[in-house]
Amino acid sequence: MTTEHQPSPLDSAPEEIKLAVDLIYLLESNEIDPNIALEALKIVEADLKKKLQSQ
Repeated sequence: MTTEHQPSPLDSAPEEIKLAVDLIYLLESNEIDPNIALEALKIVEADLKKKLQSQ
């Protein structure tokens, strides 16, 4: 019996959607409190913006 990969809408989704889905899965599977996750994401956003400005 052969298992064939059924294409999902995620396969053709933009990279930012794929990353968002991965991050949501990571946070949920590790039972991270949503308030903590949001605060951490603010820190990540600030860090990434700083990196973009220095390029």
